[in-house]
Amino acid sequence: MSLNLISLDITVEQQTAALAALAQLEAALPGLISLEPGERRKLLWMGDKSEVFCRTTVRVLGDNPQIVPPSLDVAGAQADLVALDRLRPVFERLGRLHSRLDDTTSALGNDIMDVALDGYGQIKLVGDAYGLKELRKEIGGRFARPSRRPAEPSPEA
Repeated sequence: MSLNLISLDITVEQQTAALAALAQLEAALPGLISLEPGERRKLLWMGDKSEVFCRTTVRVLGDNPQIVPPSLDVAGAQADLVALDRLRPVFERLGRLHSRLDDTTSALGNDIMDVALDGYGQIKLVGDAYGLKELRKEIGGRFARPSRRPAEPSPEA
């Protein structure tokens, strides 16, 4: 028995508006970067406890410039903190939207898969009588299992 988790009608106009809004968001944040997985693994992680440490240290350094060597970019770290504080609400809201999009696409996929599996069962049951044998074999390829027999050795030339 099929359980329809969601019924959703997304018009072309809604899709176009959403994509335009995302393009506007990307244009509003031109400095965002993309890291390769290897680069990301090399980054220092600033978790909740580390953030308190970092904020306090950067504040103390800013308040006491006489102890800061010229090679230490305190002004850059202060600017990074401001940027982080401004990006966080955007990131959190996008995270919630991403989660809802993920749940919605998962539910839609579930509903489609549920109907397709039930429908495939019907095609297997009565499809041959309606000339659907070849189509059944074609769509049934999803369920094909690899052979358990070991591959025969190829003859040497």
